[in-house]
Amino acid sequence: MKKIAKFIIYLVIVAVLIVIAGVSYIMLALPNVGKADDIKVELTPQRIEHGKYLANHVVLCVDCHSKRDWSKLAAPIDTNTLGGGGEVFDKGVGFPGEVHVPNITPFNLSTWTDGELFRAITTGVKKDGSAIFPLMPWPYYSKLNREDIYAVIAYIRSLKPINSSYPKSKLDFPLNIIVHTMPKKAEPGAKPDPKDTLKFGAYMVQACACKECHSQDDKGTLVAGLEFAGGRPFKITGGGTVRSANITSDKIDGIGSWTKELFIARFKAYTDPKDASPVKPGDFQTIMPWWSYSGMSDNELGAIYMYLKTIKPIKNKVVKFEDN
Repeated sequence: MKKIAKFIIYLVIVAVLIVIAGVSYIMLALPNVGKADDIKVELTPQRIEHGKYLANHVVLCVDCHSKRDWSKLAAPIDTNTLGGGGEVFDKGVGFPGEVHVPNITPFNLSTWTDGELFRAITTGVKKDGSAIFPLMPWPYYSKLNREDIYAVIAYIRSLKPINSSYPKSKLDFPLNIIVHTMPKKAEPGAKPDPKDTLKFGAYMVQACACKECHSQDDKGTLVAGLEFAGGRPFKITGGGTVRSANITSDKIDGIGSWTKELFIARFKAYTDPKDASPVKPGDFQTIMPWWSYSGMSDNELGAIYMYLKTIKPIKNKVVKFEDN
């Protein structure tokens, strides 16, 4: 019996050592996506203007990295805080930890090289080599055309510096360990000709990361078979839970019965943030950044619609909002 007890103790010790070694490797050696590219993005007026369009209306860097007014419908951004960060994701909105959205104006990024910015946007690795939790949907940006990312970098460089800093992110266990394994090497792709509607629509859906919000997830992994079917819950600052809409081609629960004109009009109804209606605690609210997406062209929105219509219909009736 003594020999068996010693054997079990040895096994436990070995198992503990293996776990410690594994965690140490993850914490010290990962993420490993390689060095930042040695690139220099030329800040041409055309590139900055294109980046401004993308960052404000498509990939939405500005929307996430600025403060939003949650007292109004769809929380329009405070234009005095463009790129200055400050939004907080914590347990109050159901997040497993505390993440302060960083400042991406030149005040905070002046020491970053263009290669380091490109790596952060497309692989989820910061200047210091640490991992970025994919609240920023870098897994989607990783497949975009290099020139589009270069344009975003050029625009970020042109932002007015805002003197603001925030605490480092804190993730709950075991997410604080798992996050080190998340970054992946980028796989930039080609940008389709807008005349190729379906391929261009797929590219725009990728750029907007539509699938991420409009799919249910299980501990950070999208539930297979329910892509684009909606139902993902988001707790709202101030109270309530909103769920993403089903945007598959299902005619009852999705957008299968929508016309392209109706789809575009849905976005264009949010053209001027000054028209945002006030929202009281308990009233319907949405995290969908309508005020930003409405700036996309009719051609781009139409291409997104045409691509979404090719997605298989999934019956999933969504209760969009609950006051809880």
